[in-house]
Amino acid sequence: MLATMDSMVQLLALVFTALALVPGAAHVIELPNKLPMPRDAYLTVQKVYRGWQFAGIAVGVALLATLWLAIDSEGRARLPSIIAFLAIVGTQVVFWLVTYPVNRRTANWTLAPEEDWERLRDRWELSHAASALLNFVALVCVAMAILTD
Repeated sequence: MLATMDSMVQLLALVFTALALVPGAAHVIELPNKLPMPRDAYLTVQKVYRGWQFAGIAVGVALLATLWLAIDSEGRARLPSIIAFLAIVGTQVVFWLVTYPVNRRTANWTLAPEEDWERLRDRWELSHAASALLNFVALVCVAMAILTD
């Protein structure tokens, strides 16, 4: 039964870490096309993100699953498990310190102050790119932990 529980933890960590990467990866892929947009076009495009807050569920489960994996791992699997958990924690630090304040300032991009909208846009877009990188690191580390277990 223990091996089955370990396998379930590994599977949950792998699946939800991959799901947590999806929104950030989407932001990175569209970044070169969004940065040159004028203010009004950018605000229009930002409407596609309505409802994306539910992606936070995958992040929450990934956080718990990687924590569980880190606690449960032994030997050579332990370090990548801990790094995976810390990388997911890092995405939350980026979100709450960088992304969320911009979301509040722009009312989730329903408005953009004329004087500094580009600075806010860059901060918001790059915070998502940073989170995507951290999620990718977490995914690779989860895979490494599973493969070295």
